[in-house]
Amino acid sequence: MATIKNSVRLIGNVGMDPDVRTFDNNRKMVRLSIATNESYKNDKGEKISDTQWHNIVLWGAQATLAETYLKKGDSVIIEGKLASRNYNDKDGVKRYVTEVVVNEFMKMGNKE
Repeated sequence: MATIKNSVRLIGNVGMDPDVRTFDNNRKMVRLSIATNESYKNDKGEKISDTQWHNIVLWGAQATLAETYLKKGDSVIIEGKLASRNYNDKDGVKRYVTEVVVNEFMKMGNKE
């Protein structure tokens, strides 16, 4: 049970092409977003869709794979952990961010 204290699994669609950054030590990082969708029926029987956007971060070998194989619109399964951080923007306003740091991902086949 110790390994599931901070565990996230998502199935969704990539919302943007990977944003790749390489640091001085040749360590690579990729940022992207994933959309997950849920549908339900309201009181009137109407189908309602709810889309949630998730900030995703990949490092090292996972980042290299994401850079090579993922693009906007791809369906993916990701497994990782939540990480929260804060920073001061250019106007000095403190901003808070929650991201999913990926341990593993798998690109799903296209419907075509």
